[in-house]
Amino acid sequence: MSLPDQVVAALTSASASARPVCAYVYDTGVAQARVAAVRAALPPGATLYYAMKANGHPALVEAYAETADGLEVASGGELQLALSASARRLAFGGPAKTPAELAAALDAARTTELTMHVESALELRRLAALGPLPPSARVALRVNRAVAGPAGSHAMTGTPTPFGIDETQLASVAALAASLGVPVCGFHLHAVSNSLDAGAYAQFTADAVAWSRRTAAELSIELRYVNVGGGFGISYDDPERGFDLTALDWSALDLPDGVELAFEPGRFLAAPAGWYAAEVLDLKQTHGRWFAVLRGGTHHFRLPAAWGYSHPFTVVRVDDWPHPWERPEVSGVEVDAVGELCTPRDVLARGVRIDRLRVGDLLVFGQTGAYGWDISHHEFLRHPHPDVIVL
Repeated sequence: MSLPDQVVAALTSASASARPVCAYVYDTGVAQARVAAVRAALPPGATLYYAMKANGHPALVEAYAETADGLEVASGGELQLALSASARRLAFGGPAKTPAELAAALDAARTTELTMHVESALELRRLAALGPLPPSARVALRVNRAVAGPAGSHAMTGTPTPFGIDETQLASVAALAASLGVPVCGFHLHAVSNSLDAGAYAQFTADAVAWSRRTAAELSIELRYVNVGGGFGISYDDPERGFDLTALDWSALDLPDGVELAFEPGRFLAAPAGWYAAEVLDLKQTHGRWFAVLRGGTHHFRLPAAWGYSHPFTVVRVDDWPHPWERPEVSGVEVDAVGELCTPRDVLARGVRIDRLRVGDLLVFGQTGAYGWDISHHEFLRHPHPDVIVL
């Protein structure tokens, strides 16, 4: 996989100034271009949020705040970061909002448009106890529907999960909202993570809108908002299997006038905007297997170990070798790329055949802008954190 010239240049400069190299590279231009591509593929007039959980680096958050319609947050910390980025709109999700977070969100709604995705009857009571909603705040009920969404890495609905209100309990929660004087504008129906089937996703969206229309009528809710969540997927080990925006067919979608349709992808927007680079510290063979030991690993980029796959990488050659001893290298062999942690599970790639690799070269892992640093166990063994280079 080829690397953009600006990424290679940034890493070459990093290797010239400090060794060993370990860094994330984020390109805000790629991030904003991705937003434009997704927006063009959505139904006309759809709202596009960026789900900050994918990557909360301030530079990327600011880039998405500028180009997306809003930011989706799932904690008080993300809320504050979104406000610092001057987000135009906010959607607040997550199953464990504290009273303090709810209060902070309502306070933010005095200056920023806010949609609160309420996950339970108790959360609704906590919200109502804070007083009337500001004019720029509204409430949607997150529902765990009886049916599942399209196939993906994680199912959120149609199965027991802590997310949303069981569809069988929805009528009672809607009645509670009415009794508490909390107006409900619609539904949040996030159903899947990392779906690779764009055609099935479009069908899911059409079904979600149809269900929302029927259910709102049954519950006497004036439907003004349907959020189908995120879930646009990335195929890390086979780019040909990725989510194809051109396969999003909206012909079955029947969206009434005055109803906002919202999407909130994270991974699909952020993954292509990031690269993780780690210098080869050692090359060693044990029991007939070659290992490239890196300054880095799963404490910086946990996804390959968590999902059990081999993440592709590109070798960036670093010719400088300042030591008096011979430089170790291998050629024409299969190599496992492993990290610096004291566990055999610290593996980023397995059995990758390489033409040539030397100690001091860099391995660069693409598509790491989402769920890379943000979900990793940073403090295990207390190694230094990677540098962050923003382009």
